[in-house]
Amino acid sequence: MASSIETGGAWSTMEDVSLCEAWLRVCYCPVTGNEMKFFHMWKKIHAEFSEKIPESPRTEMALSSRWKLLNKEMAKWRDALAKTMNLYRSGENRTNELIQAQMWFGATGGGKKRFTHHECWEVVKYCKRFIIIPTGPDVVLNETPLRDSTTSDSPLDSPMSEDSPIQKEPRPIGRKAAKAKKAGNSSNFNSKFLEEIARQNSIRIEMEQKRQDMEVAIQAKCVREKEYLRKKDMQKTDRETMAMDTSHMSPETKQYWKLERRDVMRRRLFQDDGPSNTDWLNDQNH
Repeated sequence: MASSIETGGAWSTMEDVSLCEAWLRVCYCPVTGNEMKFFHMWKKIHAEFSEKIPESPRTEMALSSRWKLLNKEMAKWRDALAKTMNLYRSGENRTNELIQAQMWFGATGGGKKRFTHHECWEVVKYCKRFIIIPTGPDVVLNETPLRDSTTSDSPLDSPMSEDSPIQKEPRPIGRKAAKAKKAGNSSNFNSKFLEEIARQNSIRIEMEQKRQDMEVAIQAKCVREKEYLRKKDMQKTDRETMAMDTSHMSPETKQYWKLERRDVMRRRLFQDDGPSNTDWLNDQNH
């Protein structure tokens, strides 16, 4: 098995998004998507991916393995959002929809506790595989569910998983049902759009607050360091003042250093950084 270094190391967000875009472009191509053989799918996806990131060392196998993980995570996220929408239709408050979806996502087990591939989700959420369909209680007939919302974990899972993808056309819905569905989709899209804006604003405010807190902490640290250096310099000066040899000095100079030593003793005794006694002496001489 190749090491992570040999296969390109950890996947970046840009690589994940490019992989999703390549998968979507190849698998849902209106010209070749339904006719392309399963064998050639990942060759075309790899070519599309390499156009986005020319210097990438990712191989076809690395792309398919990564897609297996992304496909599984985004399918779980789709189901979590669908369950959250069911709660909303039952009368639950929708303000915490994304938080509830994250709770559903973590409660399913078998992977991460929190969904983090939001950029990839924005790429694929409107394609047929990942469109959110609200789930309800399973209808069971002779112990066999009539509806199964689970998705395949195959790394090569795509609309071209079979050589003959012919499907039976569904029965058209009536006018009233079509209008109601259109209105519901529009309302749902608007709600999600507003929620996404609110989420982005919340993230921006949080990042700005962290930046301001960091600046305040840095400024406070600088003030403490300056105060520490100031006191250290003052202690050094005080020691030099107390050790000054005044035996060879004139009477006026001796008087000056006597007052300076008095200042040092006063600061040590009373922790006072007030004006120097020599300043007071100078004021009296004027």
